[in-house]
Amino acid sequence: MAEQEEKKQQAAKQTEAKAREAKGEQHAAAEHEHHGKCHHRCEQLQKENAELKKQLADKDDKYLRAEAEIQNMTNRFKKERAQILKYDGQDLAKSVLPVLDNLKRALSIEVTDENGQQLKKGIQMVHDHLMTALTDHGITEIPAAGKPFDPTMHQAVQTVPVEDGQKPDTIVKVLQAGYQLKDRVLRPAMVVVAQ
Repeated sequence: MAEQEEKKQQAAKQTEAKAREAKGEQHAAAEHEHHGKCHHRCEQLQKENAELKKQLADKDDKYLRAEAEIQNMTNRFKKERAQILKYDGQDLAKSVLPVLDNLKRALSIEVTDENGQQLKKGIQMVHDHLMTALTDHGITEIPAAGKPFDPTMHQAVQTVPVEDGQKPDTIVKVLQAGYQLKDRVLRPAMVVVAQ
């Protein structure tokens, strides 16, 4: 009987061990399944994280490009505005130059009687006031007579042979005065050049 009891205990122990082993296997299987699910979820989160980082980098890039474009547009606008302000009045100045030419022609006429001299004095005053107004706004006459010929500022309409005391490519006569607004030529001087 003790032997049977011992066999029963051994069988119970074996059954219990098998149950524990089965339970352990179930636990291991459950743990393995749980680990697999966690690993899968971790991979998903890593992919989402990488995608969000990529989207953020794209947005940052677009933002920086847009900001740079706005800065470029602002700089371009400021430069254009400065150009417009710098050369403000260019069209008006070009329109006034023929008036100045006519005043100079009138001043070159010789007069002998008193009425003519009074008229010439009035023309001289108008000429001087006009020149002062133009100079105040940055419009100046281009130096020409006796100067070396510069094709950016002078227009040669005639050439003459070099005479004693003259250097080649020197302006010997100004047929029509040229003018510039600051550093921009409004009208080149029409000149005769010694060659």
